[in-house]
Amino acid sequence: MNGLLVVDKPGGMTSHDVVSMLRKITGEKSIGHLGTLDPMATGVLPLLLGKFTRLAQYFSSADKSYTGTIRFGFATDTYDSDGEPAGQRVEAALTLDDVRGVASRFRGEISQVPPPFSAKKIGGTPAYKMARAGKPVELKPVVIAIKCFEIVAMHGDEAAFSMTVSAGGYVRCVAHELGTALGCGAHLSSLRRTQAGAFGLEDAHALEAIASHAGDTATLEALCVHPRRLLPEIPSVTGDEFALGRLRNGAQANLPEFSQAQMVKIFAGQRELVGIARRVAGTLFQPVAWMV
Repeated sequence: MNGLLVVDKPGGMTSHDVVSMLRKITGEKSIGHLGTLDPMATGVLPLLLGKFTRLAQYFSSADKSYTGTIRFGFATDTYDSDGEPAGQRVEAALTLDDVRGVASRFRGEISQVPPPFSAKKIGGTPAYKMARAGKPVELKPVVIAIKCFEIVAMHGDEAAFSMTVSAGGYVRCVAHELGTALGCGAHLSSLRRTQAGAFGLEDAHALEAIASHAGDTATLEALCVHPRRLLPEIPSVTGDEFALGRLRNGAQANLPEFSQAQMVKIFAGQRELVGIARRVAGTLFQPVAWMV
């Protein structure tokens, strides 16, 4: 089975759990997700299946959008509600304006140190394994872009928010650092991903609904995003039989539907995505990812 399937991940499951479940449902062993969601988080989790996993590198820079809540009064060791309290709890007497004022500092490009309980590797070892073993975790800061961070409302000691962040950004780090800046500690209490690149909740399917079609490959493929919608920043061209034959064998070929773009998606017909090619010169293209 080949395609991109968007799952509405439920809480309490890791992204790897979702991959394992889909392998059983679809019978396809080659499956990879596009951006980890922590176990407590829900929402949009795009997954590449079969030969489409060869396209994973082209999705790595996609922005992601979220809604969620931040609880003030204490931090946790994981920066979210799955962790253990870190430090004493305090009474967080905050107003909506208080939180909005400090939250505005986190918009734009910022330097962020990934959380110690993360999949970032230190000398080949995931940081979370070192953190669980009580070993010191020293991760280097990275520059990310927070393109939107709005505090929508305050309900007691919790703030509801919406956020859009560049690839590699950790929402729970923002929650943790916001609590530090406000002097009361904080952690991420709920999180729902509403958008991942071009895919939103309207594209997502519940695991139960997907599982109800186990063994029915045609229906499962129909649940996948139409290939023409993938990587919208890369134009689509339809190759003729001669060009497709050359590209399939790794040779360069002229594509009559020429685009000035450096990269194009190659289709054989309306729905069959067969690969991606890079423009060499003029109308001449070289295949860089091929799936047939």
